Amino acid sequence: MKPSARRLRPAALSPERSRHRSSETATSDGEARRPSLASEPGELGPGSPKRQRRQGGRSTEDEEAAALTPEGYEKARRLLMKRDPILAAAITRIGPCRMADRQRKDHLSALIGAIVSQQLSTKAAATIFGRFVALFPDGHIRDAEAIAGLSDAALRAVGLSGQKVGYLRDLSARIADGRLQLDELDALPDEDVIERLTAVKGFGRWTAEMFLMFRLHRPDVLPAGDLGIVNAIQRLYRLRKRPDARRILKIGEAWRPYRSVASWYLWQSLKLEVSSLR
Repeated sequence: MKPSARRLRPAALSPERSRHRSSETATSDGEARRPSLASEPGELGPGSPKRQRRQGGRSTEDEEAAALTPEGYEKARRLLMKRDPILAAAITRIGPCRMADRQRKDHLSALIGAIVSQQLSTKAAATIFGRFVALFPDGHIRDAEAIAGLSDAALRAVGLSGQKVGYLRDLSARIADGRLQLDELDALPDEDVIERLTAVKGFGRWTAEMFLMFRLHRPDVLPAGDLGIVNAIQRLYRLRKRPDARRILKIGEAWRPYRSVASWYLWQSLKLEVSSLR
């Protein structure tokens, strides 16, 4: 099933994208990789509970919190404050969770925006994305196949590097031939979404995790390889050494099934003075 026509807008996968994204780097095969401190797919850390899956692959906990409403975010905030006194100090200072402020339902624009924005400031990414959209009549794109109709020269002219042009080609080809079906992502378990997205050139695990959190609104994602998460946990929990993924995932067990919300608060905590968190 092809995505319906829609107007593309600059897609910031995370409100803290430019400051806190992990150091995914391009390797010789053209795919972005997560940093070495990131966890391996499926790793939940020591003592992680085995989660029962229902038909369709979603766990009971995922189903309970899958559609987070404003009331759901408040429920998550209260639960996190109850379970983790250290995180609670930051939550008290930050206030209500605003993860939903920039949520959009346009999966295609989010994925294209993720490619465009790699290694760029938010302002530069928005400028290039605007030029990209202007290549299509009335700023609309019919479907991913329309990208195939653009020449490499046209894509380079809007400010895309040759590598990013290759990423766009691979993304559009996978959508066009059905290897990546955007309409099925909403129903897939988190790890299956990650598996499909990281098969696309230029997409590492961190990018897929941001898509889960800010596009599919999944409540229980903890990007253990995100440098902002690493720094926030070291700061809040007064750790002498930078925590590795296993340590982060172990600390995060208390935040289930709202680790996405906890992650948002961790990012926001970096804006606070240390003295206000004691």
